[in-house]
Amino acid sequence: MAALWRKAYDYVRTKEFRDYVTSTHFWGPLFNWGLPLAAIKDMRATPEIISGRMTTALILYSMAFMRFAYRVQPRNLLLLACHGTNVMAQSVQGSRLVLFRYGVLPGAPGADSAAPAHGQGEATDATEGEGESECVPDPDPGSCF
Repeated sequence: MAALWRKAYDYVRTKEFRDYVTSTHFWGPLFNWGLPLAAIKDMRATPEIISGRMTTALILYSMAFMRFAYRVQPRNLLLLACHGTNVMAQSVQGSRLVLFRYGVLPGAPGADSAAPAHGQGEATDATEGEGESECVPDPDPGSCF
């Protein structure tokens, strides 16, 4: 174990490591970690605060930069890991938003836990609820969901 620590200590003292720590290949991804960390933190918050447009934009942005991080020479694996984490975190947020907007999550607008789901319990009449929409109005008019 001591040999491993000694090897790590020797590497940290090299010019190669100093050049890496003073480059944009290190500081850019380091500050970019704020995006996935914020998304992970927001997973405990209510889905009402999720913006569908921003979540979609962040997924596409991170997918583009994942490709960039892999294709650039030398490969920026720290940036790739950051954006991969962000794609996963934003995808979870997007799925939470969809489940919330369509009344699947508890506390969702229009979700009634007392009413049986279709196919369970009582039969439904074809004319029942005629003229009524099952869609929940979008509280955020700028959202794409």
